[in-house]
Amino acid sequence: MSNENAGHVAGHGELDAAEYAEFMQLAAEEGFDLDEVGSLDDDHLPMPVLAVVGRPNVGKSTLVNRIIGRREAVVEDRPGVTRDRVSYDANWNGRRFKVVDTGGWEIDALGLEGLVAQQAEQGIEAADAVLFVVDAVVGATDTDDALVKLIRRSGKPVVLCANKVDGPSAEADAAALWNLGLGEPYPVSALHGRGSGDMLDAVLEALPEAPKQEFGTLTVGGPRRVALIGRPNVGKSSLLNKVAGEDRVVVNELAGTTRDPVDEMITLGGKTWKFIDTAGIRRRVHQTAGADFYASLRTAAALEKAEVAVVLVDASETLAEQDTRIISMAVEAGRAVVIAYNKWDKMEDERRYYLEREIEQDLVQVQWAPRVNVSARTGRHMEKLVPAIEAALEGWETRVPTARLNAFLGELVAAHPHPVRGGKQPRILFGTQAGTKPPRFVLFASGFIEAGYRRFIERRLREEFGFVGTPISISVRVREKRSKKK
Repeated sequence: MSNENAGHVAGHGELDAAEYAEFMQLAAEEGFDLDEVGSLDDDHLPMPVLAVVGRPNVGKSTLVNRIIGRREAVVEDRPGVTRDRVSYDANWNGRRFKVVDTGGWEIDALGLEGLVAQQAEQGIEAADAVLFVVDAVVGATDTDDALVKLIRRSGKPVVLCANKVDGPSAEADAAALWNLGLGEPYPVSALHGRGSGDMLDAVLEALPEAPKQEFGTLTVGGPRRVALIGRPNVGKSSLLNKVAGEDRVVVNELAGTTRDPVDEMITLGGKTWKFIDTAGIRRRVHQTAGADFYASLRTAAALEKAEVAVVLVDASETLAEQDTRIISMAVEAGRAVVIAYNKWDKMEDERRYYLEREIEQDLVQVQWAPRVNVSARTGRHMEKLVPAIEAALEGWETRVPTARLNAFLGELVAAHPHPVRGGKQPRILFGTQAGTKPPRFVLFASGFIEAGYRRFIERRLREEFGFVGTPISISVRVREKRSKKK
C-alpha cells in the first residue's frame, strides 16, 4: 500500500498507511462498498467558495436559489433585501462548492449600506472565484464599472453573468457587456433558469479543485483565536480589558456599547492570543434593527473565525434562555467551548445555590465544557482562564488511533450491546475518526443506531479519551443488505 493513499479515509492525511490498510480490510470483511468507504470524509472536506456579487437588485439572491436548487435565499422585488454574507452548499455535475450570497455593492455607501458593501468586499476576499451579476436589461452602470475594478484588484477568477435575459431578443443586451472587459458574458434568466447550465460550467472551470482556505473563514497558524461571546452587558469588554491589563475597548453601563468585533493581540499565561470582543447577541436577530442587527450577525462571523469560544454568563442573574442559545451557537459552529461565570464578586450564598441548580438543569448538554468563575471587575480567578482555554483546545484537536478506537468499541459493544428493537439488534462493526477540530467519528453498523445509544457512545468516548471542552460529532453508516447469489 503506497503512502499516497494513506489518510484518504480519515481526511487531511490523518491516517498512516498501516491504519488505512487495516481500516479498508475491516470494511471489506464486513461487506461495505470500498469506493463509498474510501470517500467517507467527502462531507467534511473544505469546499471551494464562490462569491456572488453585484449592485443592488440585479437578481443575486434569485440566482443563488437557482444554483442551489431550492428557494432559500430571501427574495423580494426591491433592492437591499440581502444585507450580510450568507453561505449555501451547492452541487453541479458532481462537484460540490459553497455559494456566498452578498448584499448589493454601491459606490461610497454610508451607514448601513456601507456595512453591506463592506460585507460584499469581504466576501470577494474570502472567495476562490467571483460570479459577477449584471442586469443585462439596464446595462453596465457606473457602479458596475467601479465593482469591476474592485474585483480585478482582488486577483480572483471571475465569471460574468448577464442576468434577466428571458428570451433570445434580450441576448443582444448581454453581448453589450463584453465592454466590461471580463470576458464572455453568460446570458442567464435566474428567474426561469435559462442559460444557467453554461454559466455553471464556467464557474466550475474558475473554481479550484482544492480550496485555498479551511472551513468557512477559519484560517490555520498564528496565535490561537478566542471569541468572547455572550448576551449584552454581561461584561465581555471588561473581561478583555482585564486580561489585556489596559483599557483596549469602550466599556459602558449601557448594554450594547460594542457593535463591531475588536481583535486584540494579548499576552496571557506566557502566550500570545488573539481575543475577539464581540457585540452582545440579542434575543432574536429578526427583532433587532439597524446596527444591532449587524452586531448579531458580526458576532456569528467572529465565532466562525475563532477556534475557541469563551461564553460569558452573568452569574449574579438567573440563567436566561439567551445564555443557553448562545452556548448552542458555539457548539453548532463546532468550536471549543469554555463557560465563564462573570460578576462572581456580586454572588451571595443563596444565589450560588440556585445557580448550581440552574446549571444542572439547563446546561446538562455541555457538562464537558470547562467552567471558570471570574470577576472582570476585580480580576478574581483570571489566572484560571488560560488553562481552561488550553484544555478545551487540546480536546478539540484530540485524535484517537484507529486501532485503539476499535478496541474500545469492541469492548463497549460486548459489555453494553444496542437494545433489541423489532426483533433485531444492530451491531457496531468498526469505526474511524474522520477528523478533528472538532472530533468527528464515523461508525459502521449492521443496522440503524438509535440517538440514545449514540449519546451513550459519546459519553463513554469522553470518559475514555477526555475530549474536554469540545463538541463531538458521531455519524453512522449502515451496511446495505446484499442479495445472495444462488
